[in-house]
Amino acid sequence: MNAGAVSAPAKRARIAAIGNVPAEWRGAVVAIGNFDGVHRGHQAVLRAAREEAARRGAAAIMLTLEPHPREFFTGRPLFRLTPAPLKAAAAAALGLDGVVVLPFDRALAEQSAEQFVRDLLAGQLRISAAVTGYDFHFGKDRRGTPEFLRKQGSAHGFAVEVVEPFNDDGLPVSSTRIRAALAEGDVALATALLGRKFAVASPVIHGEARGRELGYPTANMALDPACELRHGIYAVRFLRTDGTLKDGVASFGRRPTFDNGAALLETFLFDFSGHLYGETALVSFAGFIRAEERFASIEELVARMDLDVLEARTLLEQSGPGEMDQRFAAAWASAFPENRLGFP
Repeated sequence: MNAGAVSAPAKRARIAAIGNVPAEWRGAVVAIGNFDGVHRGHQAVLRAAREEAARRGAAAIMLTLEPHPREFFTGRPLFRLTPAPLKAAAAAALGLDGVVVLPFDRALAEQSAEQFVRDLLAGQLRISAAVTGYDFHFGKDRRGTPEFLRKQGSAHGFAVEVVEPFNDDGLPVSSTRIRAALAEGDVALATALLGRKFAVASPVIHGEARGRELGYPTANMALDPACELRHGIYAVRFLRTDGTLKDGVASFGRRPTFDNGAALLETFLFDFSGHLYGETALVSFAGFIRAEERFASIEELVARMDLDVLEARTLLEQSGPGEMDQRFAAAWASAFPENRLGFP
């Protein structure tokens, strides 16, 4: 995934609300869970669903919840690794047919596990099989366990597969570990746990044009305020919705040398000229260069930026994309230019 363009994905990223599920997804094999990050553990669940769907000649879909239940119950924002549009891209990259989003609200929180199975899985979706992780719980008071789901599946006529824990160096792969790694700027660990590079998507917005004045014009993006990625300088790849890919170096932070304002992701693209305002871009993080810092003068800042560019180029040469990176990027770009799927 060097500068150029990404290839076509095996599947097109698709999202449907629970009230508007395509007819061809009825009777699907459904992977159920939050899937924030769609990390290597989640991927094991999704691949199992895809393989079971292939055996049955059925669609394979992800059923996920928005907002994250933790946000609903705590009332506090959560550092989300993959909002729904990025879940759809990851699902498509893994060969699934699409993602069904179930709104997590008070009514769902109060719904019994029996109702969830009877009304949603067996009734509305008419699933042929369900695949979950070993720690999946659902329904009021989290009474729905994998064993409960197996029994309900037998009663309602659908199969159930439970995927065992997925470990890395003896520790479970989890979204919590990935968030902690990113908060430390440990891009390498996050990549290892995700099975692809961490990425964010957002529209390009107008900034203060300071970068242009310094000789480093940037594409500016406002990320979710809950994002806890460490403030600093990163080697990145920048994907436009037309599939055009550019290498670059990005600063995520509050610009302490200038205004210490709201956090922005500011990306300087190598060998690029033109305007990107209003476009939505996907930025993937290939390596951490240094922490954000305040410089005593503009000259010191520019000298350090010159070095950042050299380090970013070296990191990008050394950190090539994996297959999942390429498939993920291609699936994300496949949702455009129609932009029908709620992509940010």
